[in-house]
Amino acid sequence: MVEEAWAEGVEAICSGAWDLVILDEINYAISYGMLDPAKVVETLKSKPEMVHIILTGRNAHPTIVEVADTVTEMRQVKHAYEKGVMAQRGIEY
Repeated sequence: MVEEAWAEGVEAICSGAWDLVILDEINYAISYGMLDPAKVVETLKSKPEMVHIILTGRNAHPTIVEVADTVTEMRQVKHAYEKGVMAQRGIEY
């Protein structure tokens, strides 16, 4: 399934139909060994110039960080889960 999702991502990136492609939680797929980071790096390096790509998820692979223009690391200060509020569809997943 990860390879199928990646193929769709590559198609979206290379199609020219989109200015922005968000690959939500892709860093987890890479860090869990389900997706080769070299494939992602190759696509990032060869993407059309005006296509912007956002990769989300923790623990971005060092090779991804190296080719990225911007890397942001977020940290939790406070979360509703700490008060017993369970994850909500459309918000946390």
